[in-house]
Amino acid sequence: MNQPKINYQKELDKILEGLEKEQRVPTLFLHSCCAPCSSYVLEYLSRYFRITVFYYNPNIYPEDEYAKRTLEQQKLIREMNLEHPVSFLEGRYDRQEFLRMAEGLEDAREGGPRCMKCYALRLEETARTARDKGFDFFTTTLSISPMKNAWKLNEIGQKTGKKYGVDYLVSDFKKRNGYKRSIELSREFGLYRQDYCGCEFSLAEREEREKSRQILNKKEQTV
Repeated sequence: MNQPKINYQKELDKILEGLEKEQRVPTLFLHSCCAPCSSYVLEYLSRYFRITVFYYNPNIYPEDEYAKRTLEQQKLIREMNLEHPVSFLEGRYDRQEFLRMAEGLEDAREGGPRCMKCYALRLEETARTARDKGFDFFTTTLSISPMKNAWKLNEIGQKTGKKYGVDYLVSDFKKRNGYKRSIELSREFGLYRQDYCGCEFSLAEREEREKSRQILNKKEQTV
């Protein structure tokens, strides 16, 4: 399927310009995958919104990794000097929920159908909670990653937003050097930057790549 070329940054610019003209500061329910990815997004959007960070990531494995990433997220919120206050809400951590979603897709490569279903799982819970708590908008930090499909994220977000009656804030946070800025902020705040997306499947892929790299290095050394 050919994906339409949509400049989500320009679409976001229009929304933010409209808010400035209205002199309105609405509420935003921001799903965050991790502190490093949220750093630039918080710096950028806290000028326009009163944000609550929603940390809902049942995909993360193992549990101590989940706990570590949760604490990093809370630490970042405490330490960043932002224009409008940012609050934090942790979602439920139910590994079985993620594993039921991934059933039959265990062998799919990262970025494939399992990841699309994982996006949908997390955005569905974000939209539902945003509706229940009366937020004006919801969105996710996920599009900041060069490895994440912004078109698919926005498609899922907008569809889910219509289902629950909450506006999805379209975005592609990697634009305008957003990813680069997130790396700079991670260094500035001494954040833990994980080296795999989160689930056991992405961890296994990372270990597989590392093993292949080591084998290749050994071969090169013997030549």
